[in-house]
Formats: sequence, structure tokens, C-alpha cells
Amino acid sequence: MTKLFGYLKGDKVIWMVVLLLSIISILVVYSSSNALAQKFKGGNTEAYLIKHALFILFGFFIMYFVHKINYKYLSRISQIAFIISIPLLLFTLVKGVSAGGASRWLEIPGIGLTFQTSDFAKIALIIYVARTLTVKQDQLTDFKVIIKSLLIPISLVCILILPANFSTAALIFVTCLLILFVGRVPLKFIGIIVGVCMVVAGLFFAWIWVAPETIPGGRGTTWKSRIESFSSGDPQSNYQSEQAKIAIASGGPVGVGPGNSTSRNFLPQAASDFIYAIIIEEYGSLMGVGLLFLYLILFFRSIRILRSSDKTFGGLLAVGLSFSLVFQALINMAVAVNLFPVTGQPLPMISMGGTSIWITCITIGIILSISKEAENNQAEKEEIAELV
Repeated sequence: MTKLFGYLKGDKVIWMVVLLLSIISILVVYSSSNALAQKFKGGNTEAYLIKHALFILFGFFIMYFVHKINYKYLSRISQIAFIISIPLLLFTLVKGVSAGGASRWLEIPGIGLTFQTSDFAKIALIIYVARTLTVKQDQLTDFKVIIKSLLIPISLVCILILPANFSTAALIFVTCLLILFVGRVPLKFIGIIVGVCMVVAGLFFAWIWVAPETIPGGRGTTWKSRIESFSSGDPQSNYQSEQAKIAIASGGPVGVGPGNSTSRNFLPQAASDFIYAIIIEEYGSLMGVGLLFLYLILFFRSIRILRSSDKTFGGLLAVGLSFSLVFQALINMAVAVNLFPVTGQPLPMISMGGTSIWITCITIGIILSISKEAENNQAEKEEIAELV
């Protein structure tokens, strides 16, 4: 193990967290994919196990490759990536692969895989915001500069994602607000932004409630029905959440044991959106709490990177990327325990998926690259101090 960590640079705790999440993912996806295997593979759950394990393994190769790259190169690349993300999001809205009444995916030609363009746009925007805050650190007292350089790009990406994926747009916006706060944008400006957003959100929800059918693509009707189902608590209209609660209640403190879930046969999206409920059913609420702590450790280690990094760009980037992952995980868990309406957010590094796992691995690889550079800088400082 010590020899292995010699090849892995950056924060070793983050590496361990990712490894533990991956092991949990493989075990639970193998169990929770039973219904899918019965429907599409003649009961062959090993097919999903092998496929998911290969995605995880290739994700580690991606993570290793990305963490070897100096993150500073991303500063310039972010401008190009941000520009590319705009037409990608537009094309997805018009010609994207649809599921559940929303166009969220683009098909990768030749390999039969799809990816959510919002995932690419999220990373590109977070890097772009971190870079802009770093470059314009001396101009942050001018609200016009903040509107032009930050709010317009953030709003543009969120608006393009909103019609197909409301929860992702909200997640990205909240993440960017956190980066603005950490990046020392004056609190009075952030307060103005939050106030305006609350007014706009109130008007938007009023529009959904009064005339959902007028929202393009029929998404207004979908959003309203989800809110009504969640607030009413009706078991039939809130079927997924009810099945998730049954799974969680069945698990108790220590669970029914690996592979012994019964709810996996009744719970839609058991291997993806509601995999947290299966984890608690099979491994217990103690495992559920432990999984929550793993994500929190990832975030706190990224805050540590912020404090140790001597570059504003790297610190802001580490906090922004880690928060987006942890916040997404918290939303997924909240949906599973019926604290939030159904959103469709997967559990990072756990839920079954292909390109979504790879995007997560790229994100973590960038965080590890930042921590690697911070460690190298700290080592150089210590060497200079010893010479002096």
C-alpha cells in the first residue's frame, strides 16, 4: 500500500475516500441492478457488475492522468471550455437524447454512450469563475464588473440548463455563489444577488403553479406534479419516495445484509438515483451515516487545500469542485429520505453510470492536482527554511 501511494500524488485522504466510495459502489450496484438484469439480461447481474467495474477502473485511470497535470493550465483552457459549453447546451435542448420528458444527453458517436452536457458545463463554469475571481481580484468592489464578468456567464449557463434539469441549474448557481463568497466578493453584493434571485425564483414558482402548461417542453407540468406529490404525501403519486422509505425502514441500524434487499425489485432507479436507500437497507443506517461522513471528509480536505494553497485560483477551484460533488450527494440523500422532491441527481462515485462517473473522476483529479501542487510548494518552503 505504501509503495502504491508513492505513485499517487496529492492528498492521500482524498485518494482513500475515493477508493472506499468505489468499493461501496461496486458492491451495491451489483446487488441493486437485479431488477435491470431480470428485465434486460435474463437475470445475469454479473454483466452489470463487470460493466460498472470497468467504468470505475477506467475512471481511476482518468483521475490518475488528470492529477498528474498541473492545474494551472486549466486557467486558459476554461475560457475555451466555457465558450464551447454554450452551443453544446443549446444543441442538447434542441437535438439531445430525451428521457423523462427532458433533453439532457448527447450521444457520443461510434461508442453508443451518452453524456450530460450540463456536467461538462458545470466544470467549465466553476473553473471559469475561479479564474475570473483571481484575475479581477482588485476590481471586485465594482458591482458592474461582477455583473459583466461573473453574473452574466453564470446566469447564461444556468438558464440553458434549467429547462431540462432544474436541480442541476440550482446546484451550479449555489456552487458559484459559494465561490463568490470565498473569493471575497463583498457581502453586500452577494446579498443583492441573493435578494434578486429570491424574487425571480418566487415569480418563477408562481408561474409554475398558475400556468405550468405555458412553460415550453411541458417541464412546468412535471415540476408542479413533483411538488404536489411531495407535499401531499400520497403513496401512489409519490411511489418512488415511498419505496425508498420502506427500504430505509427495513434496514435498521445494521441492515439486512449484502444482496438481501427486497426493495431493489420494486424501487425504480434502485441502482442510480435511489441507490442510497438500497445502501441503508442492506448495510444499515450506520453505513448511511458513514457514507455521509466520507463526502464531508472530501469537502473538509478541500478546504484544507484552500488554506495551504498559495494560489487563489487553486484554492477557489478546489472548494468549488468539491462543494459541487458534496452538495449533489446531499441532495441525492435528501431525496432518498424524502426531505426533497425527486430531482434525478445521482450519488457521485456510487450510482451506476458511465460518463457521469468519468466526469466525477475528472473533477476529483483536478482537486488532487491542486493538492499535489500545494504539497510541492510547502516542501519547497520547508527546504528553503532549512537552508536559511
